[in-house]
Amino acid sequence: MSTDAPRSWSKRSLAAQAMGHVDLQTRAVVAPIHVSTTYIRDPDNQYSSGFVYGRPDNATVREAEAVLAMLEEAQAGALLFSSGMAAATAVFQALDPGDHVVAPTVMYWALRRWLSEEATRWGLEVDFVATDDLDALRAAMRPGRTKLVWIETPSNPLWTVTDIAAVAEIAHAAGARLAVDSTCASPVVTRPLALGADVVMHAATKVLNGHSDVIAGVLAGAAPDAFWTRIQRIRSGQGAILGPFEAYLLLRGLRTLHVRIAAQMAGAADLARRFEAHPSVHAVLYPGLPGHPGHALAARQMQGGFGTMLSIRVAGGAAAAVAAAAAVGLWKRATSLGGVESLIEHRASIEGPGTPCPDDLLRLSVGIEDPDDLYADLDRALSAR
Repeated sequence: MSTDAPRSWSKRSLAAQAMGHVDLQTRAVVAPIHVSTTYIRDPDNQYSSGFVYGRPDNATVREAEAVLAMLEEAQAGALLFSSGMAAATAVFQALDPGDHVVAPTVMYWALRRWLSEEATRWGLEVDFVATDDLDALRAAMRPGRTKLVWIETPSNPLWTVTDIAAVAEIAHAAGARLAVDSTCASPVVTRPLALGADVVMHAATKVLNGHSDVIAGVLAGAAPDAFWTRIQRIRSGQGAILGPFEAYLLLRGLRTLHVRIAAQMAGAADLARRFEAHPSVHAVLYPGLPGHPGHALAARQMQGGFGTMLSIRVAGGAAAAVAAAAAVGLWKRATSLGGVESLIEHRASIEGPGTPCPDDLLRLSVGIEDPDDLYADLDRALSAR
């Protein structure tokens, strides 16, 4: 591949043109999908192409990784995984038995469950704390033993905001690394590495891809150190790389990331304001609202918008919330988030016993539909009970 992309191009322009790469053989503006699992050796038995086998590396995957590394300003580069969970768990697997980990009390439920049920079998010690409470976080640190602090901001599905720069300072002072799940913010809105994080993770299935047709995860690293090298080995050894066709679809999604998320954030902000005054809603959880406890921090840490996600708490409790979700038409009752279609979900029933999610909460992932239509549809559903 070749590129004529000037360094002065903005991230939006670079993403839109996939770093300006052009296929040298065909002059195509869209990179081909490389599906080969194996590669020819040179006569001297070397691999001058840089490719040996499909499990650790792939040219189409590299194309998407280059765009992601650019968006996150990741000096170590980016690594694509077969899912967000594969990416996240690789970070914890790169630690040593006996290492202590601090994670949020409110976070993606599947990873919280894995940390509770599986990470201890790897010999890790895990403490869950409210990571937006810096005093609680400091109290949870064990200098010399705490090796990783994991945060998620905004946190799913309560949308609390954690101060990345402050947590990075606390973690580093104790000799720990900071990893940030930035799935719901995206690199368009928040760049954790620039704020002091060591690793940033995205479930690329969500906002980055944006079309609900790819399962993928990505890690981006601040520095190409020994820890990052171990994560690379884990991906290779466990065969957790993303497939080439999925990487191609993800790259396609990344090209429209900036325009998609701008429309989605505008819609989310509009809906948050309108539902805040709705008689059937007793609380709206959205960092963009001035009354949100993390609003001032989010305004500093999130650039250009407050994300595409919000939650509403329905007056009347769990039964009323489930009934409202059942009565929508334009909104789709489905899990996941970040796609161009708007999704609604009663999270407590998905997460099950032990969830920190209130049972009257509906999580809303705002797509690119007309916000007036989205409001009218959910307004009718809330009023029909």
